[in-house]
Amino acid sequence: MRRTRILTAVLALAAGLLAGAPPVLAASTPSTTLAADTYTWKNARIDGGGFVPGIVFNRTEKNLAYARTDIGGAYRWQQSTKTWTPLLDSVGWNEWGHTGVVSLASDSVDPDKVYAAVGTYTNSWDPTNGAVLRSADRGASWQKTDLPFKLGGNMPGRGMGERLAIDPNKDSVLYLGAPSGKGLWRSTDSGVTWSQVTNFPNVGNYQQDPNDTTGYASDNQGIVWVTFDESTGSSGSATKTIYVGVADKDNAVYRSTDAGATWTRLAGQPTGHLAHKGVLDAENGYLYLAYSDKGGPYDGGKGQVWRYATASGTWTNISPVAEADTYYGFSGLTVDRRHPGTVMTTAYSSWWPDTQIFRSTDSGATWTKAWDYTSYPDRADRYTIDVSSSPWLTFGAHPSPPEQSPKLGWMTESLEIDPFDSNRMMYGTGATLYGTENLTQWDSGGKFTVKPMVQGLEETAVNDLASPPSGAPLLSALGDIGGFRHTDLTKVPSMMFTSPTFTTTTSLDFAETNPNTVVRVGDLDSGPHIAFSTDNGANWFAGTDPSGVSGGGTVAAASDGSRFVWSPVGTGVQYTTGFGSSWQASSGIPTGAVVESDRMDPKTFYGFKSGKFYVSSDGGATFTASSASGLPSGDSVRFKALPGTKGDVWLAGGASDGAYGLWHSTDGGASFTRLPNVEQADTIGFGKAAPGAAYQTLYTSAKIGGVRGIFRSTDQGATWTRINDDAHQWGWTGGAITGDPRVYGRVYVSTNGRGVVYGDTSDTGGGDGGGGTDPSPTPTGACTVTYRITNQWADGFQADVRLDNTGSTAWTGWSLGWSFANGQKIGQLWNADFTQSGAAVTAKNVGWNGNVAAGSSVSFGFTGTWSGSNAKPTSFQLGDQTCTVA
Repeated sequence: MRRTRILTAVLALAAGLLAGAPPVLAASTPSTTLAADTYTWKNARIDGGGFVPGIVFNRTEKNLAYARTDIGGAYRWQQSTKTWTPLLDSVGWNEWGHTGVVSLASDSVDPDKVYAAVGTYTNSWDPTNGAVLRSADRGASWQKTDLPFKLGGNMPGRGMGERLAIDPNKDSVLYLGAPSGKGLWRSTDSGVTWSQVTNFPNVGNYQQDPNDTTGYASDNQGIVWVTFDESTGSSGSATKTIYVGVADKDNAVYRSTDAGATWTRLAGQPTGHLAHKGVLDAENGYLYLAYSDKGGPYDGGKGQVWRYATASGTWTNISPVAEADTYYGFSGLTVDRRHPGTVMTTAYSSWWPDTQIFRSTDSGATWTKAWDYTSYPDRADRYTIDVSSSPWLTFGAHPSPPEQSPKLGWMTESLEIDPFDSNRMMYGTGATLYGTENLTQWDSGGKFTVKPMVQGLEETAVNDLASPPSGAPLLSALGDIGGFRHTDLTKVPSMMFTSPTFTTTTSLDFAETNPNTVVRVGDLDSGPHIAFSTDNGANWFAGTDPSGVSGGGTVAAASDGSRFVWSPVGTGVQYTTGFGSSWQASSGIPTGAVVESDRMDPKTFYGFKSGKFYVSSDGGATFTASSASGLPSGDSVRFKALPGTKGDVWLAGGASDGAYGLWHSTDGGASFTRLPNVEQADTIGFGKAAPGAAYQTLYTSAKIGGVRGIFRSTDQGATWTRINDDAHQWGWTGGAITGDPRVYGRVYVSTNGRGVVYGDTSDTGGGDGGGGTDPSPTPTGACTVTYRITNQWADGFQADVRLDNTGSTAWTGWSLGWSFANGQKIGQLWNADFTQSGAAVTAKNVGWNGNVAAGSSVSFGFTGTWSGSNAKPTSFQLGDQTCTVA
């Protein structure tokens, strides 16, 4: 959405949280088998929340559409529910950068095929190179080809495109435009292998800021789009004419007329601008180009729109307004495939008073606007906008004309008319994806209706989470849109936190024994950086900043809400009694320390900085460094105190080049013990204790037993259960985690771009060790087995198995056997114990899922390796019974 979106993952990287060589897309077979539980995963609904730079409709199949986000993965449209389905949740921790999607391509020859070019940053912030993912099942599963360079899904210029394109006549041929001077790339085997088009003459030269030493704004934005003229080919033969856009203001468009064998700069083209988009109308022989003087998505001061006649070579300036009257660049660009003379474009960088959308029905000869001034500052709109499904899109604003709330948008670099329905258009903004289903009302003098078409597309970066023991079950601190109070996880909250509205909330806390008292801190261009609530976060009032504050930092509330300790950016740690009308500097603790409160003693606060743990027993006035040693030396640490027990502190964090793991203190931080069974940990949280357990349930994003995942422990960390699976990894989950104090097994997980994910367990027994038991008595009666491969990659796969009791007698234990035909080996199996000897596998129930009533079923899953073939087993035995195979 705003500039702050780039910072969430970047700060994590700068702190050294992420390291390691990239694995394949789905996690490799783990070295240790772990107990596991079946969880149902959903999003706490926000609907949108970030930038949608690309929308792609398939040209030959109705209602098949995809959306790409800059840090939150890719999505497929579900017409039956009018929702989006996430497609890249399987991206793992070490390859978190592959949640940034720089381009998408949907195959018009074989609509089951879709491709994604992934990678988040081209500079050192992203530890892995980019990749091209390919799917033959519309993104349900992926195969991956690593590239020898990085891609920039969250870099400047990410709204240009599409950089990835499929030859519409010969779909084994694909082109990819690369950044960073890496040129144009081609695949001739459906994306399996790629090679540089070495005779392409221009690798681009535009940099947003050549003086940026981080490499972020100084990267060469490179090759930015590829467009085929489908009329110059026939089915099965390569398309002859290809247009390529280059980030070079003087040489923006190139063409090949011999299927990529040779390339020339398009003669007579305009100069002085970057061509953000190139959209071809093959029926009328026009190439349309939207130009801006900047690369976007935030900047752009001048723009033009041009039309190129492909047969005559004639260039025509068809700009909707004179360049002298623009204060924005053009980017969003689309043609109505049902009526190719209809063209639309956007003023993507018109931040104030609103974005603008232009429409022409005569190939750009004349244009009309989505809104226009009557008598300044009053305006007349050709549209109505209904955000009742996402009411927070008003941002709680009440602006003066000509600005309106909600806005039509900003950062509107994606705009697409449905190729099968002239009435449906979708466009992305910095905060959501809007659409209309009566677009042609524009032409008849009526008003078209704009609504969010974003349900299921969750794209927020999460900095902190809290689940109080009473009131709302979830409070969140988010990048760009501040955060929300969720009273119902299945519904979009009416508004983000306001009064004040932070651009990014960096930390929040509630008083453990008085949960109506809540505090949050965050970033704001001007105004206070701290706010308080006395009604559980429903309403807020601003506090007063100490001198020197420039950013949110971290904050802690005393257990009874009587005082607060704040470690802001820009000055040292501060403390206050009451609600922050005045602050005093804390002593004994360094600037920039992370602060937390004891959840029992209102006078006890804790801090951590550079390997040292600090304790205050006088309400934050003075801190003393603990003598605890062996803690992580860096600042990539998150810690929390256990509710209900004074001095019980858990600390997670570290880096791969030093101490990294999970530590526990029972003496208020005077000493810590590292848990030997946790290799790495980045977050720690607490939830309701398991049935029969006295100690609260622990949750962590960690590496345990050689496996990266989300883990739960019901026995103070003695044993752990992995509760996510390889299909649900969400890239980087190191920001925050918390259990729910009211619902056993429920956990809230932060992501960096996929919003707040929450999981509910199928395990009501509470056991995390739960060893298997022999079936006694042996099950009798009929059974049915459904064996389904849910994900497959180069040398591994994931499968789910459902065993149905189709007989008339309940089972009190079960043991299912089968044989693999192709040498497959199981690595990790959850919800059952297993043994494998050669091809033969036996899966037995664990303690909590042995009882299966007649007519009921039990399920388990596993990951494994394969080579050559991966045929499904054809026979399953339950004891001495042969089951029906569904």
